Amino acid sequence: MPYAPQPRTLLHAFSTFTLGGQQARFVQLANAFGPRYRHVIAAMDNCFDAGERLEPQVNWQPLPLQVKKGGALANRSAFRQVIQAQKPDLLLSYNWGAIEWAAANWPQAVPHIHVEDGFSAAEATRQLPRRAWTRRALLGWAGKPVVVISHNLQRIATQVWRLPTNQVKFIPNGVAIPESYLQKRALAQVDQAQITIGTVAGLRPEKNITRLIKAFAAVRAQQSARLVVVGGGPELPALQALAARLGVAEDVEFAGYLADPISRLIEFDLFALSSDTEQLPIAMLEAMACGIPVVATRVGDVAHIMPNVAQSAVAEPTDAAFTATLLGSIAQRSAWPQWVAAGERMVAEHYAMGHMQTQWQRLFDGA
Repeated sequence: MPYAPQPRTLLHAFSTFTLGGQQARFVQLANAFGPRYRHVIAAMDNCFDAGERLEPQVNWQPLPLQVKKGGALANRSAFRQVIQAQKPDLLLSYNWGAIEWAAANWPQAVPHIHVEDGFSAAEATRQLPRRAWTRRALLGWAGKPVVVISHNLQRIATQVWRLPTNQVKFIPNGVAIPESYLQKRALAQVDQAQITIGTVAGLRPEKNITRLIKAFAAVRAQQSARLVVVGGGPELPALQALAARLGVAEDVEFAGYLADPISRLIEFDLFALSSDTEQLPIAMLEAMACGIPVVATRVGDVAHIMPNVAQSAVAEPTDAAFTATLLGSIAQRSAWPQWVAAGERMVAEHYAMGHMQTQWQRLFDGA
């Protein structure tokens, strides 16, 4: 029998494996690569919900942890023991929430790549000096390769964290929409009497769904409309209370966490992104790929990926600006076909799944 090489073992260290941007990208890649790699998933909160989106052919296992609170060095010894026990071919740590793994792998026991996708509410508007110094020491001084998913993060990594330029690699997110969903979307009709505004986001402070509900209330005061919020998280009770207080609760659907959010995304007439911080949001790219016009805040690379013809739909990240932009975009409904066509071209030319997959495969293979 021909020799079948063992798949490379990749140890992925996340702060959580609940579905978010970085987890959604990992799921896309793992499903595309199938059994090519063995994935060991460590989550600092021992939550592995995103695993239900992994297809049966993916070789993966959750790795429960005993995590101590107390800063970037609290778990260094325990995590180093995990690394030495697992002996992965490659360690990948994701975002500040998993920076302790960089400390655990110093001095280097296994090859390591750190991945930065964006920030929590703590760093939504400014970089915290202590975190910048920690990244500089654990990543820059240690010579770790760092992958960033936006031009904005590339700037921050090299100019604020002062990582050497040759250590920072830009790999933009990419998306691919199943053909069945594109066909369903093509058959969808915009309800001229009632517009459906929607978003896909974790219900966390930095996503600022509060801003979206306030803006929706302004829309609802002028016309019939409904809002669909796909995603779960700790902000849900407060957001439900806000919708009730503004008198729009009956028109706001909190769909909760969905393993397949695109199944609801294709129902939207207009996609809204109201975040205080983003980098290269996958949900926005998926909306554009599905042929849905987008209204979004000017954060991260959002304005860069928004087509030129739709720049009027980009708002400064304040409540007043977002509300005005949402109302203005609805008033420009006749321009939506242009926005849609340009958005589909933008995704196809610059943010296709195939291009992203090729670059990540080279990293997973140790290039």
